[in-house]
Amino acid sequence: MDILNLIGRKKPLFEKDIISNQKQLQEIVSSSSFLVIGGAGSIGQAVTKEIFKRNPRKLHVVDISENNMVELVRDIRSSFGYIDGDFQTFALDIGSHEYDAFIEADGKYDYVLNLSALKHVRSEKDPYTLMRMINVNIFNTDKTIQQSINKGVKKYFCVSTDKAANPVNMMGASKRIMEMFLMRRSKDITISTARFANVAFSDGSLLHGFNQRIQKLQPIVAPNDIKRYFVIPQESGELCLMSCIFGENRDVFFPKLSESLHLITFAEIAVKYLKSLGYEPYLCDTEDEARSLILTLPQQGKWPCLFTASDTTGEKDFEEFYTSTEILDMERFENLGVIKNELNIENDKLIHFTDTINSLKQNGSWSKEKIVDLFFEMIPNFGHKETGKYLDAKM
Repeated sequence: MDILNLIGRKKPLFEKDIISNQKQLQEIVSSSSFLVIGGAGSIGQAVTKEIFKRNPRKLHVVDISENNMVELVRDIRSSFGYIDGDFQTFALDIGSHEYDAFIEADGKYDYVLNLSALKHVRSEKDPYTLMRMINVNIFNTDKTIQQSINKGVKKYFCVSTDKAANPVNMMGASKRIMEMFLMRRSKDITISTARFANVAFSDGSLLHGFNQRIQKLQPIVAPNDIKRYFVIPQESGELCLMSCIFGENRDVFFPKLSESLHLITFAEIAVKYLKSLGYEPYLCDTEDEARSLILTLPQQGKWPCLFTASDTTGEKDFEEFYTSTEILDMERFENLGVIKNELNIENDKLIHFTDTINSLKQNGSWSKEKIVDLFFEMIPNFGHKETGKYLDAKM
C-alpha cells in the first residue's frame, strides 16, 4: 500500500534534513545508549527502528503491550537483523513498581524517549479513562523525567501533539499541561519535544480502522468535514529522533507547512484507499443501509461508505502546530520548524493541579466536570466544548 499517495503526497517530508544530518546522526546514535518508553505503539516502533538501524550501543524498549512488543521485535529482525549493542525489550507499565525497580537496577542511558500516551479524543468520555489519561500523559511523564535526572541521563525527549496548540479537547489539553510540567523539569535536564500531525494508519487511528473494516467485511465510515495533516510512520520516527538528538533545551520541533504537507479530509482518504483496493465507494445515507449493503456490494466491486459531518465532543475544526505567541526558528532546518521557549515556570499552577488530582484520587470518587474545571484553571483560553456526543456512540 502506498501510504504517501493515499494522503495526497509524492515524497517524504524530512528527506533533505535527514540526508544533510545523516553523518552526525549516525555518529551520535552509534556511540550512545537509549531507552524508548512506549516503544511498541506506532510512533514508538517508528522511533525504535530509526535508532536501531543506526547501531546504538544500548537500546532498551519498554511498553505495556506484550503483543505489540513481540511484533516490534519480529519486524526489526526481519528488516534490519541484529546490532552489536545491547537490544532488549521489557513488557512493563511505567507507572508500576516493577518499572521503578527496572530503572533502579540500571537506568544508565544517554537519551530517554517517552512515546507513551493516551492519544484518543474519545478517552475523555468518562471520568475514569480521563483520570488514566492524566496519569499517563502528565504524571508518569513527570516521574520518568525525575528518574532520568536521578540517573544522570543527558537528554529527555517527550512527544507532544499538534492538539496542544490552542487545545479544544482534554487529550490536547493534557499534553499542553504536560508541556508545563516539562518546563519545570528543564531546569535540571535538557528536554525537547515534538508536535506533529496524525500518523497515517497508526494503531487505533481511523485510517487503521479502514484496514480492519475491509478485513472484517464492514462499511467504511468517515467524517467529511474534518481536515487533518498527516505524516507517515517513518516520518514520525524521524521527527522524534531529530528533536531528541538536535533539539536544544525546551525546543519543540514540528513539520513546516508546505505544498507536500496539506490538509485532507478522512473521507477523501477513504475514497483513495478503496480505489487502491479496486473498489468504488458507494455513498449511503444511514448506518443501517451501509450495514445491509455490505452483504452484496463488494461482489460488484463497490464498498458501502457513510460520510457525515462531525458532531462529537473534542473535534477541532483545524490543526495548528504553534500559537501566535510562540517564538519560531524556521531557518535551522529545511522542513522542520522549531518553537523556542524561554524558562517560564508556573509553579503555583503545577502544585495546585497536582494537589487537586491527588485529592480527587484519595476521595475515590470524581466527576468529569471537576476535572474539566481544573483544566480551565490551568489553561485560561482552553476551547473545550461539551456536545454530549462521543465517538463510541457512532459506527
